[in-house]
Amino acid sequence: MFLQNEAKVFVSYYIAVQTNFFRFMKNLSLILNVVLIVAVAFLYYQVFAGKKAIAVTDRKITAVSNSGINAGSMAIAYVELDSLNEKISYIKEKRKQLEGEQKAIETEWQTAMRNLETQKDNFLKRGASITQAEAEKFQGELYQQQQQIEARKQSAGQKLSEKSYKFMDDIQKRIKDFLHDYNKEKRFRYIFTAGSGLDYMVYKDSTLNITDDVIKGMNEKMKQK
Repeated sequence: MFLQNEAKVFVSYYIAVQTNFFRFMKNLSLILNVVLIVAVAFLYYQVFAGKKAIAVTDRKITAVSNSGINAGSMAIAYVELDSLNEKISYIKEKRKQLEGEQKAIETEWQTAMRNLETQKDNFLKRGASITQAEAEKFQGELYQQQQQIEARKQSAGQKLSEKSYKFMDDIQKRIKDFLHDYNKEKRFRYIFTAGSGLDYMVYKDSTLNITDDVIKGMNEKMKQK
């Protein structure tokens, strides 16, 4: 009876630890997703916000200072970041790929943890026949397996994070290259951004929106790769 009680205490402790751990990992996964979204949004801001061209375009806007003195002419345009994220095929495909890999990591971890749960249940079916030495040995083995599972998940998550950053660097370079070629003809001096959380313009003239050009051009360029 003593050994059976010891086993029950061990099981209760183990379940409590696992419950807290599952809750922690769920919150951590949510935090990482939020961080990833913020990182991607920041990247797009870095790509487009305040980007300068060299020459002058046919489309000019005259800026007037508070004193009424002509401050010069500017050729400007803006891009809707949300539309780029949703309509450039290359970005959508890569995002889907990364999300799939993240889901695979989570699925592998959950499967492994359920396997530990099954091992525990099978062990406890022996009931009062479990000796103290066997209980201690099983607890140690179970803990070691759990540590290995967590190490594999951490390693896979780190690799996925590195891949995500490489993707962001890659898309940044591709869009910069496209805008460089695009602006040889258009000759904008400034290209601003608009989008959820990054829209600093209180008024936008839709005739200055070049988002469709960027989407169409990037999709065509990616098809040639």
